[in-house]
Amino acid sequence: MGTMNTPVPIGLYAITDRQLTSPETLIASVEAAIRGGAVMVQYREKSAPMAERLAQARNLQSVCSAADVPLLINDDAELAKRVGAAGVHLGQSDGSAIEARRLLGDNAIIGITCHADLTLAKKAVEAGADYLAFGRFFTSTTKPDAPAAATDTLAKAKRFNLPVTAIGGITTENGERLIRAGADLLAVVGGLFGGSPENIEQKAKMFQRLFSSHHPLFQYPDNRSTLK
Repeated sequence: MGTMNTPVPIGLYAITDRQLTSPETLIASVEAAIRGGAVMVQYREKSAPMAERLAQARNLQSVCSAADVPLLINDDAELAKRVGAAGVHLGQSDGSAIEARRLLGDNAIIGITCHADLTLAKKAVEAGADYLAFGRFFTSTTKPDAPAAATDTLAKAKRFNLPVTAIGGITTENGERLIRAGADLLAVVGGLFGGSPENIEQKAKMFQRLFSSHHPLFQYPDNRSTLK
């Protein structure tokens, strides 16, 4: 099971994307998402040079730390360690959760992509995951090749007693059904980022309202509701 030391929040999980959060707009975009109620942020950048990734991750860690919002780094436990991030998100081909735990410590949040596969979820639990990510649920521009997941996967995943994250084409229009189906976090990229800071903040507030209305453990306006 997960280490149970670091609470995984319930709510909007904002994920950066170079196409939507360019280096020039990255910080302002994430700040807007947090103002609107994002409870966790993931820095996802696979193509930039290491020096740029390090600088961006450090800046994001400053922003997230000041707001008491966990920052996770996508696929790079070493970078998470270097900037003092709260944890790491690992895909199925992104290295060992056990090694990431050893590097980042018991209090790190480690999330693992499980696609639509409960067998992968079981392995993730055994490897010490703190949350399980399923998707894609809708057509996704950032993950067009990801296999489709049925919403009942979220309900079935409750057996693992870990927070469940939904990802893939999620918007303020379709997010409600995923929360009602069992999602504790909605991981959102294109449905959140890409517009002005005001637009991003507004969308984040709309997602927060969905959780307020449809998640039994979410306490509005306290967006620090957790599952652990």
